[in-house]
Amino acid sequence: MNVWQPDRGLDKPVYRQIADYFEQRIMRGELTAGSTLPAERKMAAELGVNRTTVIQAYEELRAAGLVVRKAGSGTTVAGGAASPLRSADWRRYLDVGTMLPNSDAMRRIRAGLRKEAGLVDFASGELSETLFPGETIRGIFAGQPYDGPLGYDDPQGYGPFREALASFLSRHLRIGASASSLLITSGSQQSLFLIMQCLLNHGDDVAVETPSYCFSLPLLQSAGLRVHPLPVGAEGIDPDDVARLHRRHRLKMLFLNPNYQNPTGTVLAADRRRRLLQIAEDAGIPIVEDDPFSLTAFDGKPPLPLKAEDPGGRILYVGSLSKIAASGLRVGWLAGPQEIVSRLADARQQMDFGMSVIPQWLAAKLIRGDVFDRQIGRLRAQLAARMDELRVSLDYHLADLVSYAPPGGGLNLWVKWLGEGDPRQLRTLERALAAGVAYVPGQVFGAEEASLRLCYAKPAAGEIEQGVLRLKKVLTSRR
Repeated sequence: MNVWQPDRGLDKPVYRQIADYFEQRIMRGELTAGSTLPAERKMAAELGVNRTTVIQAYEELRAAGLVVRKAGSGTTVAGGAASPLRSADWRRYLDVGTMLPNSDAMRRIRAGLRKEAGLVDFASGELSETLFPGETIRGIFAGQPYDGPLGYDDPQGYGPFREALASFLSRHLRIGASASSLLITSGSQQSLFLIMQCLLNHGDDVAVETPSYCFSLPLLQSAGLRVHPLPVGAEGIDPDDVARLHRRHRLKMLFLNPNYQNPTGTVLAADRRRRLLQIAEDAGIPIVEDDPFSLTAFDGKPPLPLKAEDPGGRILYVGSLSKIAASGLRVGWLAGPQEIVSRLADARQQMDFGMSVIPQWLAAKLIRGDVFDRQIGRLRAQLAARMDELRVSLDYHLADLVSYAPPGGGLNLWVKWLGEGDPRQLRTLERALAAGVAYVPGQVFGAEEASLRLCYAKPAAGEIEQGVLRLKKVLTSRR
């Protein structure tokens, strides 16, 4: 919901309070010339008032010369001769710069998640708070007061955490990495950003799985890279596609998520792994392996990352605690050759002088020993149960309208839609948000087919079937 709400205990009419609120924001320069005010119906719903009240408020602003109202364009802050203010023209800066905005679908999903109360969230792609190791974290703080540094630390990351992480990766995933070959980042996306900005040039050719989480981020396009798709099948990508693309384009890098791939949930087959690694070695193509999900394997037997079979140091391995502990910790890592890690650490220092030591101190305590190992075991069991709940709900309520392959781990189910409606259309997504359910349309990940990604880790207990029923109502509607 909107942070600001009118005070109904005041003598001042509500419409006047709304007008004053926007007038103050305009006068402070928060809303500049050309900025669009919320639509009247939307604003009325957010504030819990009649639309007529919002219309009155906007009319007050118009009469004061602060806004202009045009049919079909809504209400915007006045500019130029029509405005009593000489505000900065920030709008001409919005379409420039190297960082592209997120897609319309992702922006609308995030806006809906912020504003819609009671919404079943199949979209966020993270653990629910009930799956966080909250009790363990509180116990760490209670049992040992923070005793780490408070100044700028090593831009490569807090030393004790890198030591603990090297042991953790070796114990769980057979990845041999020393503390000096690890860079600590504020999540996997920062690792990907640093790789694209520091190790690649504008116009370089790269290959990316399709569909893929990478396509949901405009990072590749912002870096000016030429992106070539690698179709993902039931056994992952076909290594021969890599060889074919390299012959045509001389690929500079591959971006892959081999284990419980996001969004499809597939695992790259063993024979394809061997073939892929051989092709990459022969052609000299580095691989960026994004691996957020291996440790979520429902059967407790994680498929080994490609990095575990990388004696030549060709793979940059990216991971984080977001999908196995808590996204709010913002602790991720990159493992790679020392010279690459040093280069990225230097760039990262220019950005923020290194991330906060406190979450790294906490993470070092968290991943040591058996307590967190047991947490991962509990997480696997609960994720498996939630995935089964989603599968049963889909089979019961949408039996002939969906197709999917249940994953063996991860947080997401990739669903192909077989009905007449199209979950890819923005108006369908908006209707779903209005109906109280959020999902991510397949085209966000680069898919051409009618499809959607459903995260079963985020909804609260008992919400999954309710969310499926809401989806059914929206996707089967004749509207």
